[in-house]
Amino acid sequence: MRIPPIPPGTRPELAAQEAQILAERGRISPLYQVLLNSPPVAQGWEQMLSAIRNRNSLPAGLRELVILRVAVLNRAAYEFDAHVPHALAGGVTQAAIDATRQPVLPDGLFSADERLVLELTDAMTRDIEVPDALFDRVRARFDGQALVDLTATVAAYNMVSRFLVALHIGH
Repeated sequence: MRIPPIPPGTRPELAAQEAQILAERGRISPLYQVLLNSPPVAQGWEQMLSAIRNRNSLPAGLRELVILRVAVLNRAAYEFDAHVPHALAGGVTQAAIDATRQPVLPDGLFSADERLVLELTDAMTRDIEVPDALFDRVRARFDGQALVDLTATVAAYNMVSRFLVALHIGH
């Protein structure tokens, strides 16, 4: 890691914040140990990412496919490995998980909705801008809340993976 982690329980002034992370996440991961170098950032991160991951309107499997694909595109192996169990719990098959690692997604493994959100994920992550024709297809399939949840998931996990890679967390 490029920044030393804050081991849980070593800074009394972080006790309440660590308790909140534990309650939401079940542990204080290496990512959160690094984030705790900046308590305000750690707090905002926890609130936003918990909302995106735990209170999102997208089906769990769809959300996790997005997270896995972002991790692959950004070369964030730690993030990918951390989300495989969540994807499996959300009903994603191992074959679909493995397919997210391919530069071009194979045909036949993904539902129409999965393929559509993965196409959006690729556009947002690789190209930043989403072509109008693609967004129109996504908008025709998802309501306003799902559109915000989907877009926020792709954007947030781009942030997560880029943070992890830049700081060598999980190397």
